[in-house]
Amino acid sequence: MTGLKKIQRLMGKTIRRKRVWIPLVILVFVYVNNSSLLAKPKTGDPYLLAHRGLAQTFDLEGVDWDTCTAERIHKPEHPYLENTIPSMRAAFEAGADLVELDVQLTKDNRFAVFHDHMLECRTEARGKIRDYTMADLKKLDVGYGYTADGGKTYPFRGKGTGLMPLLDEVLQAFPDRELLIHVKSDDPKEGVMLAGQLEKLPRDRLQRLSVYGGDQPVKALKERIPDLRTMSRESMKQCLLPYIAVGWTGYVPSACKNTQLHLPDRIAPWLWGWPNRFLNRMDQAGTRVILVKGSGGFSDGFDSPEDLKRLPDNYNGWIWINRIDRIAPLLDNHN
Repeated sequence: MTGLKKIQRLMGKTIRRKRVWIPLVILVFVYVNNSSLLAKPKTGDPYLLAHRGLAQTFDLEGVDWDTCTAERIHKPEHPYLENTIPSMRAAFEAGADLVELDVQLTKDNRFAVFHDHMLECRTEARGKIRDYTMADLKKLDVGYGYTADGGKTYPFRGKGTGLMPLLDEVLQAFPDRELLIHVKSDDPKEGVMLAGQLEKLPRDRLQRLSVYGGDQPVKALKERIPDLRTMSRESMKQCLLPYIAVGWTGYVPSACKNTQLHLPDRIAPWLWGWPNRFLNRMDQAGTRVILVKGSGGFSDGFDSPEDLKRLPDNYNGWIWINRIDRIAPLLDNHN
């Protein structure tokens, strides 16, 4: 009995030790596998995404989905209007690596580059953009509704006539540039139609394009062009929820491959391996990660020197910018 008790005591001690060191080993593994301190750091400056080209900015406080932002712009510091070819060209010349643009379907089933579903905020016309042909839209002044002083003056009236471009015109104007196309609806028909247009492009051109927007059009587009980098709210969930569950192991879910993620900088630090491990994993999966300032609200970007201080040390991933003319000169490789 004495020998049996000794064996039992030894087994009890062994079990108690395992209860301590097994969780400890797991914790060490999780730390080592996800610590950016042990990951190979990247070098270079961040990559810059210019939201709507070089655009007029506005006060974000109180902005809702139907707010007319043209009626609340800051005092203009440059002559460019969002979503126009001159604004995109100015953004690239200022140092943008990628320009984002919005598309809307017209009455004659063409893709106009314009942000709003309705016309009265920025132009002299009224009604839905899909109720007009592209020929009609070409006659409008896209600078008509902009004011920085509550309607006392309209500094861009008469300067935006004819500047609403077709998506085709943008693709032709910037054949070798990276573009991010925003589908502004949740109509699957638009995804099918956009796929019909984009799939005609050479493969190397498609590799420099990406698309995001409503769940339904993005899903329809991805089904037609599987290799195209896309993003929607649903695709983000399909990637990030399983990653949060198992990403500590280093596993990257299949839904995270060949896609795009727009991550608010207040949420990104909660992801396994942020920043370097996470970014390396996504790079290997063919996925582009774009960091957005704040909590993911209305297009808040890294638009000031103070905003850049929010970035992780030595961060060289993609960042969302509304004032490329201000930010690019602050970074050595974008001038």
